[in-house]
Amino acid sequence: MKYSIPSYSFHGLHSEGKIDLFGYFETVKYRYHLDSADIWNMMFVSFEEDYLRKLREALDEKGMYVANLCVDYAEVWDTDPQQREIFYQNGLKNLRAAAVLGAQTVRIDMGGRELEMTEEQFDYTVKRYKEYAAYAAEHGFMVGPENHWGSSRVPANIRKVYEAVDHPNFGILLHFDNWDVDKENGDRLCAKYAFHTHLAAWVIPDCEEKLSILQEAGYKGHLGIEHHSSKNEYSQVAWQFATARNTWNLMQSKSK
Repeated sequence: MKYSIPSYSFHGLHSEGKIDLFGYFETVKYRYHLDSADIWNMMFVSFEEDYLRKLREALDEKGMYVANLCVDYAEVWDTDPQQREIFYQNGLKNLRAAAVLGAQTVRIDMGGRELEMTEEQFDYTVKRYKEYAAYAAEHGFMVGPENHWGSSRVPANIRKVYEAVDHPNFGILLHFDNWDVDKENGDRLCAKYAFHTHLAAWVIPDCEEKLSILQEAGYKGHLGIEHHSSKNEYSQVAWQFATARNTWNLMQSKSK
């Protein structure tokens, strides 16, 4: 299993001004001994080329790569056309950042606060994701939504959008146990679409079950160790990461 630790896991330290992306790279590399960065875009201080190039240089200097760029404030659908355009422009800026950083996968939320998708919402969402997937193909990464909030927390919506976009560079970020409909089956139904994952602390008691779902689906991406509490983040992440990795190692031992 490949692992990553999203920079969001340190959003408490970030809000206190105690870590930035350069410090996050150092943390992941030398505290948790991973080469994979997993960037939350709200830690970008700029989308200027010079700043993004400095981030890329810092990654390259450490032999690191970007497993995922997790993008907020760029959701595809909003009922307000003006806000939708603002999100679209922000999505484009983040896609360009992903290309500069050499990201392997990019999450851009589906949007829509209601569980049901209107026909207009569905058509617009598919159109935008087709555009994003074409850009991703040009720059060598995967793009798609996370089952995060609103209409994306319905497995049937994920399947419907995935099938309509129908592009090899389109998939999803699977956030375990984060469904509003079909909660018992959502992870299993959608694991086959996943290019990246988020495993939260509250899912750790069911870690073996979730990892088995990935194994059965032939998952090739990273297991993202995402922490949410904003408290004692260095030690909480260490516990969460060690537990997930130990669970996976025990599963591999049993199968031999």
